[in-house]
Amino acid sequence: MPVARVAVDLSPPHLDRTFEYLVPARLDATAVPGARVKVRFGGQDVDGFLLERAEQAEHTGTLAPLRRVVSAEPVLAPEVLRLARAVADRWAGTLSDVLRLAVPSRHARVEGETFALPGDQPAVESVAGADPGTAGPAAPPTRVATDAPVDGAGPARSDRAVTASSLAEPTGAGAAAWLAYRGGPAFVQHVLSGGAPRAVWSALPGGPGDRWHDAVAQAVAACVLGGRGALVVVPDARDVALVLAALDRAGVPAWSPDRPGGVVRLAADDGPAARYRSFLAALRGAADVVVGTRASAFAPVRRLGLAVCWDDGDTLHAEPRAPYPHVREVLALRSDLEGCALLVGGLGRTVEAQALVESGWAKEVVADRATTRARAPRVLALTSVELAREGPAATARLPSPAWRTVRDRLAAGPVLVQVPRAGYVPVVACGRCRADARCTTCHGPLGLTGQDGTPTCGWCGRLATSWRCGECGGSTLRSVRVGSERTAEELGRAFPGVTVRVSGARASGGVLDVVPDAPAVVVATPGAEPAAPGGYAAAVLLDAAVGTSGAGLGTAVGALRRWLTAAALVRSASEGGVVLLVGDAPERPTQALVRWDPAGLAARESQERVELGLPPAVRVAAVTGPRDAVDVLLSRLGLDDADVLGPVPVPGPARASSTALEPDVRALVRVPRGRGAALARALATSMAVRSARREGGTVRVHVDPVDLA
Repeated sequence: MPVARVAVDLSPPHLDRTFEYLVPARLDATAVPGARVKVRFGGQDVDGFLLERAEQAEHTGTLAPLRRVVSAEPVLAPEVLRLARAVADRWAGTLSDVLRLAVPSRHARVEGETFALPGDQPAVESVAGADPGTAGPAAPPTRVATDAPVDGAGPARSDRAVTASSLAEPTGAGAAAWLAYRGGPAFVQHVLSGGAPRAVWSALPGGPGDRWHDAVAQAVAACVLGGRGALVVVPDARDVALVLAALDRAGVPAWSPDRPGGVVRLAADDGPAARYRSFLAALRGAADVVVGTRASAFAPVRRLGLAVCWDDGDTLHAEPRAPYPHVREVLALRSDLEGCALLVGGLGRTVEAQALVESGWAKEVVADRATTRARAPRVLALTSVELAREGPAATARLPSPAWRTVRDRLAAGPVLVQVPRAGYVPVVACGRCRADARCTTCHGPLGLTGQDGTPTCGWCGRLATSWRCGECGGSTLRSVRVGSERTAEELGRAFPGVTVRVSGARASGGVLDVVPDAPAVVVATPGAEPAAPGGYAAAVLLDAAVGTSGAGLGTAVGALRRWLTAAALVRSASEGGVVLLVGDAPERPTQALVRWDPAGLAARESQERVELGLPPAVRVAAVTGPRDAVDVLLSRLGLDDADVLGPVPVPGPARASSTALEPDVRALVRVPRGRGAALARALATSMAVRSARREGGTVRVHVDPVDLA
């Protein structure tokens, strides 16, 4: 096998293919499929992955030799390579861009560590990569045989931490968190028996042992007991910690290098060494379970039996780098390619997840109405209609009914106040004509950072010391959006002597994880709500109209998801828990919150999108860039059934052209759902032609954008 086929780490789309190199005799033993290599390309040494070895070359000319094998560790597993190629094809990207997301950077010292593997054999020998100054790497790793096959179904490993007694029966104590849901115990049983069910799960609030992370841990424990690995992808580090703690309680402990089995944490903020160690533990089969954030969707879990995406509506699941894949769709592709079970869960439900149910690709796992009413808090919507009898006091940001609820419930425990905006007063306007206050230098929005602060531009940071309105000449300012800091200040005056805590990324104390059960007012922005061990006595969701403002397709569903996330932290109605939604939000998300019915809202939104031809009923790609470049790229698509909308200017700074400053434009290309693959291929081909011809300008192609507005 003297020929090596290599995926070279190059971004230009027209180079998105494999290249053939000759394997020198000195590298024959270490040039294994999946290894990192150095090759000569375009007169310089570049990185790449060795994909396969072959006897014959397809290229008829002379092959250049491999320069070096960086490491004999086969970090690119075959199943991950197949997934990466499928992701690149689906999102009109390149394989090299996806592999940068899938395979973490190498850490040579970690690569030399020894891990205990399943079985009775000694631990795996050290796998030391090649020293950068030497001609070749060390010998390839020695793999230790296990008592379970790498592919296909097989018996459970004898040294697993999870036992039948720890899980009990799938419908018994070991899967108690699933008893409340129709189809929940059957899903766990199917996973335990080696099946590949696909489910969309609407989770409920609950007490210890019944929370969403407990249910996820029990499903993972069943998968491990069945002899397969599992992967759980959550939005942030706080959710990772919750799942890890729940897994430990379910009998899946943290992995240790001297003991096989267990769970590893795979998150970008862990640091390069810890992240690479967890990656290698999964790759070598030393760990059974991976729990992590977005990039862990590509984790090389051996014999993957279950993939879980929690809270798929969170924007953190959408990759901000090309080709912009979404975790939910990546795991759905992985379920198809590897034949594993898939669980897409959340307190809310996205329209995309609802589409999986309506198509029959996945089954619905939900609780009945009686169970929902028993476990959810009481929810009241304080709109202008309900507050009409309050008279002028109805226009207050914290109306009298909300003030009385906070006062009365403080005696029973902490009260949560959710505010959609961070900061003090992030947006101000002219006090005379109410026009938005803008910076005189860059025209960015002005805001206040403190009670006695000078208006500051949110874009350039300049102080507007002598601001005057460009419309009427007025010099006074009024608040338009009130942030969490100002809200905490107002609540501190309204409830003297009561502790007020602020949780948020921009707060002085940062994001709080837990607050005591003592009486206190906790002000938090969406996603930063800390948990209370005994649950909040009440929650007030302020500025409902602000949370539902915007032209995005997912605005209503996203607002409901944020409200449910906060409401789920409140005690049940039988324990006195109450949630107040303050403000005139649209009727649909408001009523969905009152009824605790995210599936109903998602179903109605899905039906409307089918009628209007909007995603996910159709496939859409956004093409953004200079007008000339966008027009040329679209002219090469050759799709007769494509509907092109635009191009139209997009907000943002203008770019310098040969004649003047021109804004970038965006065009939307819409095709029927079944033609999504053809659309992605046409866009990728047109981008490759553009790259080969070195056409000017920067064009961005985003298939199925999540922020479509």
